[in-house]
Amino acid sequence: MGFTDLQADAGLTVLDNWLQTRSYITGYSASQADVAVFKALAAAPDAAKYPNAARWYKHIASYESEFSTLPGDASQPYTAYGPEQAEVTVQPKAEEAKAEEEDEDVDLFGSDDEEEDAEAARIREQRLEEYRKKKESKPKVIAKSIVTMDVKPWDDETDMEALEAAVRGIEKDGLVWGASKLVPVGFGIKKLQINLVVEDEKISLDELSEEIIGFDEWVQSVDIAAMQKL
Repeated sequence: MGFTDLQADAGLTVLDNWLQTRSYITGYSASQADVAVFKALAAAPDAAKYPNAARWYKHIASYESEFSTLPGDASQPYTAYGPEQAEVTVQPKAEEAKAEEEDEDVDLFGSDDEEEDAEAARIREQRLEEYRKKKESKPKVIAKSIVTMDVKPWDDETDMEALEAAVRGIEKDGLVWGASKLVPVGFGIKKLQINLVVEDEKISLDELSEEIIGFDEWVQSVDIAAMQKL
């Protein structure tokens, strides 16, 4: 299928759904696939209607001066990317609700207008109990996200080792800090770019960002550079 008309609501909805669990069109970094789709859009998507596409568009716009240097095949059109026919629906939430409704409404035992005898009632209750146990035994999926966070200092004299130590000193259930690096941003200033894995139900990225900004001796601002679901 790939992406089709990115000027229409249907095409933008598919793009938004595609980016719900992805930071980039393909892979784990910006590429010519992002460039092709970015150029196919007339303007930034409406953040209220297409929050995932709007986030992605803003992020890719920061690479605009580097488009020609990004990896990938620049000759591929935007329609070469995106979901297969069966992968993404225009309204996935509606599809999920429909599937759940069908699951709840499934007639496991058939129906009969005749009065059940004692043996039929016993079998029915046995099957109901087996079905309840089966549903209860299904393991709960823990939703996690991989996040790349940019922590910007006040100036080039900021002690970046102390800044990183303060950030990594934040310990929470559902939070795991990963690799980090210092990235030049200009005028001799370097920002801390650090990866982390969070359990979505336990960790609020807004609250975590506010806690890091609380280290105001070193930290000027915090941005979420990239995020994708595990």
